[in-house]
Amino acid sequence: MAQVLSIVIPVYNERDLLPQVLERVEQVELPSGLERQVVIVDDGSTDGTRDILRGLIRERPDYIIHFHEQNQGKGGGVRTGLKLATGDIVLIQDADLEYNPRDYKQLLTPILENKADAVFGSRFIGDSRRVLYFWHSVANKMLTTLSNMLSNLNLTDMECCYKVFTRELADRLDITEPRFGLEPEMTAKVAKLNARLYEVPVSYDGRTYAEGKKITWKDGVSALRCILKYNLLTARQPAVAPRVQQVTGTGPIPIAEHTRHTQQQDNSDRDVKKAA
Repeated sequence: MAQVLSIVIPVYNERDLLPQVLERVEQVELPSGLERQVVIVDDGSTDGTRDILRGLIRERPDYIIHFHEQNQGKGGGVRTGLKLATGDIVLIQDADLEYNPRDYKQLLTPILENKADAVFGSRFIGDSRRVLYFWHSVANKMLTTLSNMLSNLNLTDMECCYKVFTRELADRLDITEPRFGLEPEMTAKVAKLNARLYEVPVSYDGRTYAEGKKITWKDGVSALRCILKYNLLTARQPAVAPRVQQVTGTGPIPIAEHTRHTQQQDNSDRDVKKAA
């Protein structure tokens, strides 16, 4: 039975770029045995994006499309998207072409190989990226370093958009931040859940503010607040149960079944030793 990848796309005023993003999402080849589910959340767009999405409702009934009546920020869009997504794996995709769906394969591989419960992209460990704002990169490294100090992780790019989660982990994140503070919030919560986390290189074609970039210095201040809040003031949670791949290759099975199988195998091995 095929697994389903839910691609959650929060959208706000991306009339010109959204069609190109969706084309790339549809064209990218997914790993064998994986089907795609596209979940789009419009966050109160006013530039005609909603008209495009209304047309998609008729043209692509397989898409899940939701409209926020009022702008709730990227965090609000992702939160709604995670609730609507039903796939076995959930991937967050921005709608502005800064991140390329061609990177899906390396983002998905650690989860499909049962090495990870979450995979974060990084713009700083080996792929091509557009050269833009120096002080943005300084702020990013400072925030990532502080996040690492408090979460005991060793990420290189905590603020990267590309984040992929197993269904089990996504259901436990409970995002509350409305804007870009969701990145440090999700990072802290993944750490507190003791989830298996991988980081992989992704390409980055960043935009200038003239081209529509939305994040500002205020979001940097908010990120600092969120790092402190979710790492210091939030209790550590019981570890997330890893998804365990069956030997037959038919997909993940619950950790409880894996544990029973392991116990049965251990008992069988002991019986063999006794008989010997």
